Amino acid sequence: MTKVSKEQTLDSEHIYKGRVVSLRVDSVELPSGRKTIREIVEHGTCTAIVAIDSKQNVLLVKQYRKPVEMNLLEIPAGNVEQDEDPLDCARRELEEETGFSAKNWEKLGFFYTSPGFSTEAMYLYLATKLKPVKRTADYDEEIELVRVPLSKVTELIDSGEVCDAKSIAGLLLALQKVKR
Repeated sequence: MTKVSKEQTLDSEHIYKGRVVSLRVDSVELPSGRKTIREIVEHGTCTAIVAIDSKQNVLLVKQYRKPVEMNLLEIPAGNVEQDEDPLDCARRELEEETGFSAKNWEKLGFFYTSPGFSTEAMYLYLATKLKPVKRTADYDEEIELVRVPLSKVTELIDSGEVCDAKSIAGLLLALQKVKR
């Protein structure tokens, strides 16, 4: 396997700063000496949670996603706030989006969501031993809680009902962990 060298940044310009994302355009020099442009969406770290209740149901959330103009069935997730630990974020997001807390937490993994154009990083957690708590949903989210038997997860992925990367990755990692 050949070694891939790092691109050298020649110039970097922030062209947009929003509430959720920023856009940066970098001029870079490739190891070959060629010059090109990289458009980079800057987005912070996120967490996503596979929550499994005592009846072996996975707690999913259904919400409208404007970028794809459809309702998606997903695992709960959210942005890590400044100086917040990813696990603390996962705990907060589970309560906000589902109305449950968990006694047991286990890290399932970490990945970059779209490293070809985005800095977004995602921590995945498995939450078990759930108990109901007061739900404190964010003002800009309309979320429906959907319980799905763990045994039906692969069918939901195969059928396309679950079609976002974090949910597919989280659910498959959780299934693997539960089967061990």
